[in-house]
Amino acid sequence: MRKHVFLLLAFLAFAKVNAQILDPVQWTTKIEKKSETNYILTFNGVLEENWHMYSQFTPDGGPLPLEIVFKNQKGNFNLVGKAKEGKTTTAYNDVFEVNETFFEKKAQIQQEITILNPKFSKIEVDFNYQVCKEVCINLEKKFSFTLPSVLKTEAANVAIDTLNSVAAPSKPAEVEDAVAPLSKDKVVASKPEKQKGLWTVFILSFLGGLLALLTPCVFPMIPMTVSFFTKQSKTRAAGIRNALIYGISIIIIYVILGSIVTAIFGADALNAMATNVYFNLIFFIVLVVFAVSFLGAFEIMLPNSWANVVDKQADKGGILGILFMALALAIVSFSCTGPIVGDILFASASKGGIGPIVGMLGFSSALALPFMLFAFFPSWLHSLPKSGGWLNTVKVVLGFLELALAFKFLSNADLVLQLHLLEREVFLAIWIAVFGTLAFYLFGKITLPHDSPIAHISVGRLLLGLIVLSFTIYMIPGLWGAPLKLINAFPPPMEYSESPLGVGSAAAAVPASNLPEGAKLGPHQIVVFEDYEKGLAYAKTVNKPIMLDFTGYACVNCRKMENNVWSDPRVLSILKNELVLISLYVDDKRDLPKNEQFISKTTGSTIETVGDKWADFMISKYKTNTQPLYVLTDLEGNSLNQEQPTISYVGVDEYEIWLKAGVSKFKK
Repeated sequence: MRKHVFLLLAFLAFAKVNAQILDPVQWTTKIEKKSETNYILTFNGVLEENWHMYSQFTPDGGPLPLEIVFKNQKGNFNLVGKAKEGKTTTAYNDVFEVNETFFEKKAQIQQEITILNPKFSKIEVDFNYQVCKEVCINLEKKFSFTLPSVLKTEAANVAIDTLNSVAAPSKPAEVEDAVAPLSKDKVVASKPEKQKGLWTVFILSFLGGLLALLTPCVFPMIPMTVSFFTKQSKTRAAGIRNALIYGISIIIIYVILGSIVTAIFGADALNAMATNVYFNLIFFIVLVVFAVSFLGAFEIMLPNSWANVVDKQADKGGILGILFMALALAIVSFSCTGPIVGDILFASASKGGIGPIVGMLGFSSALALPFMLFAFFPSWLHSLPKSGGWLNTVKVVLGFLELALAFKFLSNADLVLQLHLLEREVFLAIWIAVFGTLAFYLFGKITLPHDSPIAHISVGRLLLGLIVLSFTIYMIPGLWGAPLKLINAFPPPMEYSESPLGVGSAAAAVPASNLPEGAKLGPHQIVVFEDYEKGLAYAKTVNKPIMLDFTGYACVNCRKMENNVWSDPRVLSILKNELVLISLYVDDKRDLPKNEQFISKTTGSTIETVGDKWADFMISKYKTNTQPLYVLTDLEGNSLNQEQPTISYVGVDEYEIWLKAGVSKFKK
């Protein structure tokens, strides 16, 4: 009896200790035969409430994307394209400043394979991925699929469920039916996020259309076209009707353009290109060419033969003639509208799906609106400002803005490639030069090829010049480390600079030789170790407690804690002066030397990387796998906070109390 009680108590104690090991995704798998040699592998995951898992399409520089590794592929089978995903959400992450893509509630991944070796029977797949809620967890799952010995039988459609090489729980009945069907190579946003993103695209595109109206290619066309409809039509009602048809035709033409772009490239291809290095480089070059054109070096025009053919069709009259008149406007005004249309198509493509169509709908609606309104109220034409040099001024201002925007795309490519050619200071210097020159232009100190002579500048131009000059002056302190919160999403992050701590700051002036061996300056200039043994040795030297910071390079909530909690003066003082900080990155992908690799006694996994080592240390000693995780220990590795040995994602007050309790215990 005593033996049974003892075993029961031991089991309960073990269950309690291991209850903190979180695994918020339950996986089931199946294999389906498609043809004699082709099979489809399906992975279905059910996520616990409020958790989300990052997609393989989350861009570089953001959270940890899903990585799918086929262990025994060589010579046995080929992959047919990239793994397809079910329903995902795309949202902007203001910590990493990227559009991250993730699964909520359910995850489905499908991969088609072609068998090359008839004797091959077992497919082994590893998933490496990150799931987050208030904390983040990096997980590795191992799956295996067994192929039948006879490939021609329909009995080959079998389901093999595995979870970390151990039998997984039986699949919930609703998984197969509830997971959204896969669309061909699509990354789809969930409905609320998608609607929000598309409304943003529409509004910004509408504003782009209003800007296009103020260019010298479009603005003079408004009174000419409206007068044509109102004077040439037999009745006022007919004139209004024709103007409406003309406006609707403009919208149809640009929406068709958006549809063609989406159809040619595909929704997810556009989304992928928006984060692709080479596409960013190409778009940088295109924007520079557009900017130089707007500044007056040359005009980008579609072939004159196109306009001549369209004009002949427009002369036929009727509804078809009006449609060709609208097409003629699109062709003739291309030198002014083309760059704006290109920007809108690129920006809306990053939203995926019907983004380009919505973008063109917003742009064309703004472009068509005045033609329809002035047909209803022709007397308003007298209130329009006369065409003149101000139209070219608008075009030049757009050219400067295009030039500044171009360097954002070059910066994206540089960040991904980590070339450090366009660091924060260089980027800001370019922007200061561009907007400073724009200010001089608006003040009339610089003229460009198509500018009209001016004896004086208008009050509006003066005010705009003052705004641009103020913005230019605002950016200058950024060269010395000012955060520049108004434009924080545009330049490279602070750490991607020649002086990450700011030029001339006291911390920047501290030479590396003055830091302890193995230490570096971390967030908020805190001295931090990234190796446990070196940090422990230093702590013994200075006789201070240790704070273990289990973190990750791609951990969103780790960065939030550092930005929002560690920055508080009360917390920062403790971190800097009263303890030794050791940050252990569980997603560090550097390989361990062969003689240091081992099989974990806790999880049974192979520990191959530095990150694996720290993750196993965290799981085996503290029985949890979440990040961020903070532990205060003495010099023997014992936890100082007995009632609450670890703490995670909390507010400033709770974190400060926890720190003070541990430090106080060490001093006793």
